[in-house]
Amino acid sequence: MTSASPYEPELEPDADTGRDPASEPDTGELDLEDRQALRRVASLSTELEDISEVEYRQLRLERVVLVGVWTDGDSTAAENSLAELKLLAETAGSQVLEAMVQRRKRPDPATYVGRGKVQELKEAVQSSGADTVICDGELTPGQLRNLEDRVRVKVVDRTAVILDIFAQHARSAEGKAQVELAQLQYLTQRLRGWGGALSRQAGGRVGVQGGGIGGRGPGETKLETDRRRITTRIARLRRELKTMKTTRDTKTSERRRRAVPSVSIAGYTNAGKSSLLNRLTGAGVLVDDTLFATLDPTTRRTQTSDGRVYTLSDTVGFVRHLPHQLVEAFRSTLDEVGDSDLVLHVVDGSHPDPEGQLAAVREVLAEIGADDVAEIVVVNKSDLAEPLVLSRLRTREPHAVVCSARTGDGIDDLLAAVEKDLPRPQVDVRVLLPYERGDLLSRMHTDGEVLAVEHTADGTAVVARVTPALAGALAPYAASTGGSGD
Repeated sequence: MTSASPYEPELEPDADTGRDPASEPDTGELDLEDRQALRRVASLSTELEDISEVEYRQLRLERVVLVGVWTDGDSTAAENSLAELKLLAETAGSQVLEAMVQRRKRPDPATYVGRGKVQELKEAVQSSGADTVICDGELTPGQLRNLEDRVRVKVVDRTAVILDIFAQHARSAEGKAQVELAQLQYLTQRLRGWGGALSRQAGGRVGVQGGGIGGRGPGETKLETDRRRITTRIARLRRELKTMKTTRDTKTSERRRRAVPSVSIAGYTNAGKSSLLNRLTGAGVLVDDTLFATLDPTTRRTQTSDGRVYTLSDTVGFVRHLPHQLVEAFRSTLDEVGDSDLVLHVVDGSHPDPEGQLAAVREVLAEIGADDVAEIVVVNKSDLAEPLVLSRLRTREPHAVVCSARTGDGIDDLLAAVEKDLPRPQVDVRVLLPYERGDLLSRMHTDGEVLAVEHTADGTAVVARVTPALAGALAPYAASTGGSGD
């Protein structure tokens, strides 16, 4: 992974339009154009003879066949899972040629699918001209190796596809470091080689320069060298992410010191979280109808109708069977959800299985310790959803708001629900502020909740609820008819 440039290049005015790029609004349109301009081309691949597994896994996916194992649930759930894998493969830049699913009590420990299905899969690969097989699950190193040896093409699992998508979409230095860490953790146990091509053992008689007495011995295989280098790189990435987390914690503690409530937008990938952030705050972040379009969290400052300020943060999307490596690598980012005062749990109302989305997201939230944070379920895309589905979700989730980030329908109801559930200041005060202390009055509006204001000859009489820190600053101006209290 390459790190971000330490400086920003000077932007020249556009020759055709004469506009200064630095003055353009940050709408995410350039990110979207760049992403759409770089597409993978089928049938253009490079075969290497002496490569490590790290290099091997970075070859681009092309024409693929999907295969899944249906272990529990009904056929609809199996079809939905395979349809989601199709979207993941297409987002990674692949062309899906065929898909097959097998009903089994459990995946085959040797080849993931049964022996007969392996032969059927091999015939499908040969007839379609596919060069990659994607399995709807996480394969063990043995399953991956055995399946590759029998179908004679590259085999990747669901985890590898998700990691590939994250690698494509990471933009910030922290996002790239998190993705690389997850990839290396995944690859460490899956290094493999092909015969003597990877051998770096000295042994016997050594005729190369630097050999001879003291230079003979078992040596070190290239696999061992790769594993050692990966371990070193993982340690370095962990140190870098720890430093980045310290910077974010400093910003978070500053917001906490000022008692600014925080709201996190969480939910399934492609449920419309970024569109909702744009609708609520005008943030102008990238919106793309693909999975995992947003990896770098975006935080914007906004306020309620009565003037209370709070922050609204967009987060990375979740998915069924989200790789454990990603949860660990992105834990510093996901911890912001657990530290927030309120979570807007966005679900796609037009999805075939919205209840499954809710369960998958809550499973990850429980893993990061955010399952006890106050939650508002936001059923998005109401303009595309079936009325029966919306009615079912309202019944299942009493504390839910139905809206459409695209059309704006229901957004006022959502804002009212957020305003109601935001934590309120704890200290009641009644003060008489001199007119020259307008700064304190402004802070009461921003950081507290003003209940009554009266302008008198002696100053501004205010009744409000404020934070303990602000109550201390207001103590010298407590009105004679009352004081402050909890």
